[in-house]
Amino acid sequence: MANLLEVQQATKQFGNFTALQDVSIQVPKGSIFGLLGPNGAGKTTLIRIINQITLPDKGSVYLDNELLKPQHIRDIGYLPEERGLYKSMKVGEQALYLAQLKGLSKTEAKERLKYWFDKFDISHWWNKKIQELSKGMAQKVQFIVTVLHKPKLLIFDEPFSGFDPINANVIKDEILQLRDEGATVIFSTHRMESVEELCDHIALINKSKKILEGKLTDIKRAYKSNTFEVGLLTENNTDLYTTLQDKFNVAPADFKTIDDQLKMKITLDNNTSSNELLQYLSDKGQVMRFNEVIPGVNEIFIKTITENE
Repeated sequence: MANLLEVQQATKQFGNFTALQDVSIQVPKGSIFGLLGPNGAGKTTLIRIINQITLPDKGSVYLDNELLKPQHIRDIGYLPEERGLYKSMKVGEQALYLAQLKGLSKTEAKERLKYWFDKFDISHWWNKKIQELSKGMAQKVQFIVTVLHKPKLLIFDEPFSGFDPINANVIKDEILQLRDEGATVIFSTHRMESVEELCDHIALINKSKKILEGKLTDIKRAYKSNTFEVGLLTENNTDLYTTLQDKFNVAPADFKTIDDQLKMKITLDNNTSSNELLQYLSDKGQVMRFNEVIPGVNEIFIKTITENE
């Protein structure tokens, strides 16, 4: 898959503080790319470099195989975590102004704004001042301004901050729709459930360095431990648990059931297949649950950060 964005060995220092150190990422076209890391890891600095708000001390950035230049700013839409709308300006006036900064004519900007304002059912906000809107309402306006010029690359930094669950779901659906229509998305958040739902690829930055990058399914595959969550109905849970401990690597599991199941996590070595385990358990009782334990993004995040401390 071709890459829309490539960052090559970006380094940035502020005095004696190193914000980024030789960070490289590759963002495939048409993907949603999760940029993850603890607070202060360097994510915002990297985003600012991509947006040309600041320049790297070393390294290069390429957008669609071209060295990043000032004119590429029209190919990028950026929704920062700290929103930047002018509170005393009217919504419509401000949206038109920002759209024209991105290269749209006034007529084209009005047409596109009408489409989005109708879509979000906010046409009645046009003459309101930003300071009259709630945080979530203002977020919707800034989202529209970010995507209005149909950029190749969209960068969302904590896009769901301030939204209730219903409106967060609306924005999530719009991000997926934009991806399906050809946009490439960089998505930075601390909400790991959103990463699970949205992201195809991720990169993890910690203490100014990239420590993990790749396709999310490949990363999960690399982190899984051949462990299965098992629920078994049997006549004597205690005796069977002891028997299983002699044969397998067994640990207690905690999940909700409506009956008295023997609940376990069983980790297999390379010499035993899941089919063999399932057959063995079927001979011992009624198998009610048999799921492979796939690590979530939150678990991978914590494990990788801890290992690299």
